[in-house]
Amino acid sequence: MTVGSLLVETPAFSSPLSVSGLNRLVRACLEANFPLCWVAGEISNLTYAASGHVYFSLKDSEAQARCVMWKIRAQLIGWRLENGQKIEARALVSFYEPRGEFQLNIEAVRRAGQGDLHEQFLRLKARLEAEGLFAAAIKRPLPVFPRRLAIVTSPQAAALRDVLTTLARRSPQVAIDLYPTPVQGEGAGQRIAAAIAAASAGDGEVILLCRGGGSLEDLQAFNDEGIARAIRAARVPVITGIGHETDFTIADFAADLRAPTPTAAAELAAPDQAALRQQLAALAGRLQGRSQRLLADRQQRLDWLASRLAHPAQTLTRRRGELLALAQRLRQSLRWQNDHARQQWQIARQRLQAARPRPAAWQEALNHSQRRLEQRLQWQLAERRMELNALAASLRQLDPHAVLARGYALAIGPDGRAVRDASALQNGVALQLQFARGAALATVDQVVVTAQAD
Repeated sequence: MTVGSLLVETPAFSSPLSVSGLNRLVRACLEANFPLCWVAGEISNLTYAASGHVYFSLKDSEAQARCVMWKIRAQLIGWRLENGQKIEARALVSFYEPRGEFQLNIEAVRRAGQGDLHEQFLRLKARLEAEGLFAAAIKRPLPVFPRRLAIVTSPQAAALRDVLTTLARRSPQVAIDLYPTPVQGEGAGQRIAAAIAAASAGDGEVILLCRGGGSLEDLQAFNDEGIARAIRAARVPVITGIGHETDFTIADFAADLRAPTPTAAAELAAPDQAALRQQLAALAGRLQGRSQRLLADRQQRLDWLASRLAHPAQTLTRRRGELLALAQRLRQSLRWQNDHARQQWQIARQRLQAARPRPAAWQEALNHSQRRLEQRLQWQLAERRMELNALAASLRQLDPHAVLARGYALAIGPDGRAVRDASALQNGVALQLQFARGAALATVDQVVVTAQAD
């Protein structure tokens, strides 16, 4: 048995086949030896089943073939089949076993003549792509927060209503300029290109080129070379939302960004105001949290520094202790030097006595050395006493009680701190006056501020 150019060998059976077995063999033989192919014809006996499957016949002047198109395939057509329509169907040759009928399983459908349109589309796409008109490197980025959008479409298009509704919901603050143009029919391509040029000359920051779904003929206006060049010549980026997700046109390839639908194009063109408010609220919360943590860290550091800040009385006490320690070390040093000098004197005296062969000659020298030593000791002792007196005088100068003893008084404000500037006081404030002996309470009757000298 010969099928086209394929030779199929039918196995020999020693026993009769059942009808169902024969039908299975016929179906397997047909599906294995006929690849997917395009079949042209006229629709007749069309039936839309409740299940969503579509049944019809394809016929020409001499023959017909039963066809079935499953629901999942029928939903992708984008237009409704009608009796009498001439179509081209991409079909798998098959065999319906229960009824023993030859049939075509339809994978895709296009109107008759769309094959030529598709070939034209592919040739134009290849030429413009080779020219670099679709290169990713020339695509322009979209503005993050556009203030004005330009929409190029038909005022009667349902896609325009979808786009306006989406923009009003997501970004009501964005201004919209409409550049009306027919989106199908004779001369639509040139008028769309002119509308894109007009939108580019306007104030819009993004151009939306949109149209609802339709057949290949309906979308043919967007497969125009002039539109592609107008998109690339535009001053601002262009977003296309043409047809359904499966539809691609030359305008889509030339655009800076292609959206699957007009509504999706509107969503890409303008940010969602509600989402931006949520992001802003989240950022504000993070900023507040970080500010609170920073303030807490600074407060903790302030407490630590305050704990290290010593009171003047504590400083004086520490300095007094240091002076007393220095005086003690000085007295110890003087005693050591005196003891050392006495030891040296004793050693010298012993050596002198040991050299008695000339006691008279060395007696005068010994007496002279003794006088010099005593003078030197007296001088060093006087010098140390002067240093000690100077240190004691400095200590007395730093003692606040000594200042009070000279007739001065220390004014302590309500906060327990000494008052250094009269401008910090107000009439009626209670002060404590600390004297060398005793204290007194006073009330401010008048504040006299003395100008500071430059």
